[in-house]
Amino acid sequence: MSISDTYFTISKPSVSLFKDKGSKFYGFAFPVADEDDVKFHLDEAKKLHPKARHHCFAYRLGINDDNFRAYDDGEPSGSAGKPILNVLLSQNLRNVFIVVVRYFGGTLLGVPGLINAYKMASIEALDEVKLEERTINESLQLSFNIQYMNEVMRIIKKYELNILSQDYTDKYILTIEVRLSLLEEVKEAVLDLRFVELESSEV
Repeated sequence: MSISDTYFTISKPSVSLFKDKGSKFYGFAFPVADEDDVKFHLDEAKKLHPKARHHCFAYRLGINDDNFRAYDDGEPSGSAGKPILNVLLSQNLRNVFIVVVRYFGGTLLGVPGLINAYKMASIEALDEVKLEERTINESLQLSFNIQYMNEVMRIIKKYELNILSQDYTDKYILTIEVRLSLLEEVKEAVLDLRFVELESSEV
């Protein structure tokens, strides 16, 4: 079974405007690293649009699936934050925050209309920025005597691995970056050398 070790993100903000029956939905997409970034961009959106009726949002943080939030900000339950979150999920986006600011146009859209409007404002905001594919990686620290450098380098070249750092004390210490789908295969190849000690950590 293959391991999925890629996701998408954005590296710069974008904005869109979606209109429906007089209501205006401004969609803002931001790259974020943590909840402090989310709070900062949400506060900025509120300052930019203080008279807006709703500031609904969703975000996904990190490479695990347990750090996310969807918020309706007074809209009917599930009609705003969840459609925004579903856009992030459907495009496999992480470390992205989307806030949609609504100005009421005088005509009720109903729950289906709201779901569509918040979804479209989010999609159109993302259409304005390039989605960047990233890999989920883990670092391996290899410790070995320097006379075995050639054997270790053969593995690094075979799997096209990135060297993050090198150090030499009584042994040579090499830290390499391995994408998740190759991790077990690379570990097995390293351990087959027998003279290499290794430690791993997520990066």
